[in-house]
Amino acid sequence: MTYQEQLLKAIPGGAHTYSRGYDQYPSNAPQILKRGKGAYVYDENEKEFLDYGMALRAVCVGYADERINAAAIRQIENGNNLTRPSLIELQAAQTLIAAIDSVDMVKFTKNGSTATSAAVKLSRAYTGRTLIARCLEHPFFSYDDWFIGSTEVKRGIPQSSQDDTLIFHYNDITSLEALFDKHKDKIACVILEPSNLEHPRDNFLQNVRELCSKNGAVMILDEMITGFRWHIKGAQHYYGVTPDLCTFGKAMANGFSVAAVAGKREIMQLGSIEFAGSERVFLLSTTHGAEMSPLGAFVETYRILKEENIVDYLWDYGRRLVGGINQIAKDLGIEKHFVATGVECQPYILTFDEKGESSLAFRTLFLQEMLKHNVLFPCIAMSYAHKQKELDYTLEAVAKSLEVYKKALQNGVANYLVGDVVKPVFRKYN
Repeated sequence: MTYQEQLLKAIPGGAHTYSRGYDQYPSNAPQILKRGKGAYVYDENEKEFLDYGMALRAVCVGYADERINAAAIRQIENGNNLTRPSLIELQAAQTLIAAIDSVDMVKFTKNGSTATSAAVKLSRAYTGRTLIARCLEHPFFSYDDWFIGSTEVKRGIPQSSQDDTLIFHYNDITSLEALFDKHKDKIACVILEPSNLEHPRDNFLQNVRELCSKNGAVMILDEMITGFRWHIKGAQHYYGVTPDLCTFGKAMANGFSVAAVAGKREIMQLGSIEFAGSERVFLLSTTHGAEMSPLGAFVETYRILKEENIVDYLWDYGRRLVGGINQIAKDLGIEKHFVATGVECQPYILTFDEKGESSLAFRTLFLQEMLKHNVLFPCIAMSYAHKQKELDYTLEAVAKSLEVYKKALQNGVANYLVGDVVKPVFRKYN
């Protein structure tokens, strides 16, 4: 059996994250990876690929950084998981509190879904309300029912959970105002990313903050992706907004499993135990939530990010990459059909067919052609290990790939595409 067949036989979906599934990649993508180093990943035969997925944006310094690995190994040698709270657990908590202006307390866990669901639970407990307002344009908050019930993949989700989550739109403050007007005194929290595909406009985040305060709802900023990529103090600092609660993950530990729910003391302490006679909130209780090796990796990652000014480097690399890609498309006369855009520290590509319509087929073709030049390009997540050599090589691969893209615009994409077209993660049917 192929590795893909083995994966599908052993694991539902063939991977532990749907965005790693085979349906997200062209047919010539590696079916399985063995290791990563710096900006590169290697398949089972040690074939090298320049990687822009970077573990779904979780790696920001570079794969297998020796300093971060050593910090994790030191904690493994200390026992990795002890009977009482560990020294590194306290140090990691104090590190995040010092790093993020809005944070008074923090609770660590292993994945972003758990952290955002904990934030929702805290919000409901704090307000005594049930409803959740979540931003439609931000694609993923949690695998839990409160979020999945608001997507196309509703199977297995009780109707009551589906009804509890309301939708508003990013950079459209009137859509959120309408929810507060319709569901007066019933919305527990508003959850959104500070930014994803675009910057906030017209003081959008500040207006969300004002609406939440006015209506007694908790404002949750999900910084799983933006945290430690937009700014060392979070995108909330970059945009000048103060949430009640926030969540972090991904880049905070350079690929090690760390996520966090954090925020104001008056809300976070609802999950505490020292207040005699007060009704408790069973917030998070995870055996491995404060596992020592990932927390050691977080503390060291944060030190490196701060001391080496890595966030600014990622912004600069992104600007140069976007500018280079768009110049190539313009030189080929296909700038209306292939566009690099978005926030510079996390840009993305848009693919359009010969009619100017958004096209997954042309996206698949581009990814396929990049892989012919050993560039894995599922998204654009840079790391500090992406240097000038990698940028130059990437742009060379883009130029060659877009030559094929241009031919496909003229002669039909079916004449150049091999295998199936990539599919959306959130779709009702397989």
